[in-house]
Amino acid sequence: MTEERTRLLSDGTRIPLLGLGVWQVPNGKTTVDAVRWALELGYRHIDTAQAYGNEESVGQALHESGVPREEIYVTTKFLPSAKDPVAELEHSLKRLGVDQVDLYLVHWPKGGPLRAWPGMEKAKERGLTTSVGVSNFSAADLDKVMDSAVIPPVVNQVQFSAVEYRRRLLARADELAIALEAYSPLGTGRHLTDARVAAIAERTGHTPAQVLIRWCLQHGLPVIPKSTHRERIAENADVFDFTLSDADMAELDALDRTGGSDRAVEGKWW
Repeated sequence: MTEERTRLLSDGTRIPLLGLGVWQVPNGKTTVDAVRWALELGYRHIDTAQAYGNEESVGQALHESGVPREEIYVTTKFLPSAKDPVAELEHSLKRLGVDQVDLYLVHWPKGGPLRAWPGMEKAKERGLTTSVGVSNFSAADLDKVMDSAVIPPVVNQVQFSAVEYRRRLLARADELAIALEAYSPLGTGRHLTDARVAAIAERTGHTPAQVLIRWCLQHGLPVIPKSTHRERIAENADVFDFTLSDADMAELDALDRTGGSDRAVEGKWW
């Protein structure tokens, strides 16, 4: 993974800018195939979670890929309905077949933003993960964690796209030296049919998916599009050989429907 395709995090580690997400991908052949294809196509970041129920298949694909473990950035997430982040990560490591993950996130702030954080810090102190962070945390949630943390979070993974351009959340994360990471950059496919996205895609000679992923990259965000189709996994990775113009970026920025929110979600689902 070349340096220009990674982002430096506040703890001195680097996260690949492009990863494969496996949310809603069933455990078994579908997950194994998607992860193996991604690794064959040059991806070096795989994002899973305890809640997804597919860590075993991710681990199988990692092993079968033949790619050295040290070349792959592995993220998983603590299921906040469980009690102990350390114990749950130990279970994750067994399912994944690895000694350590690269990034461990609190999946959402159930029980408040501070409830799981001491356990996350212990997981890092024990060497079970290289880095720790959060997911689905608002700007206010981030402030609370930063006020009390001994080990600060380095990532906040949130729903983020041209249509969910959470400007104030991004600005606050930047102020706190927390990298915002984008999930659902394609709106689980919904944003691909937007006429304005399609027009930019046609004008630039790229696909709507590539335009939306490129938008995230030009905002400096690591991004984890999901697909279970080899050709789309390949398409989503072909985003490093072009640049969107300032005018294209401004047009995409204007698609935002969140009002530039500082929240990670429009309404709590936990």
